[in-house]
Amino acid sequence: MIERLIFILFLAVAGVVAYRVYVSYQIRRAMLVAPVDPLLMHWRRGIPAIVYFTTPNCAPCRLQQTPTLQKLEAEFGEALSVIRVDATANPDAADRWQVFSVPTTFILDKDGQPRRVFNGVVDGETLKRELKDI
Repeated sequence: MIERLIFILFLAVAGVVAYRVYVSYQIRRAMLVAPVDPLLMHWRRGIPAIVYFTTPNCAPCRLQQTPTLQKLEAEFGEALSVIRVDATANPDAADRWQVFSVPTTFILDKDGQPRRVFNGVVDGETLKRELKDI
């Protein structure tokens, strides 16, 4: 019995470590891509940005993430830029940013450097905290 618990604990730790390595890779890759990516062509330098990858048939995107981002846009106004990317219509962009699931949200600082990535739905308070920290 104890062997099973140790094995499950090992799998859980291995999963967390693998996820952290993947997120670190996503950030490093985005740092290389962001300065020259055409997605950011219309972004106003000097303000933080959120690059939000979604798809039309993503239920968590429609029901949770999009309303959260709309509230943030209303709250921050011109002090925040939200760049929505349809990953099905623009698969090359999703590939460049290493997006494998939606919603995926990148936080960019005022200089356009990726600082954080969230794979899956992220709440508004976490996004606000991340935006204020940069």
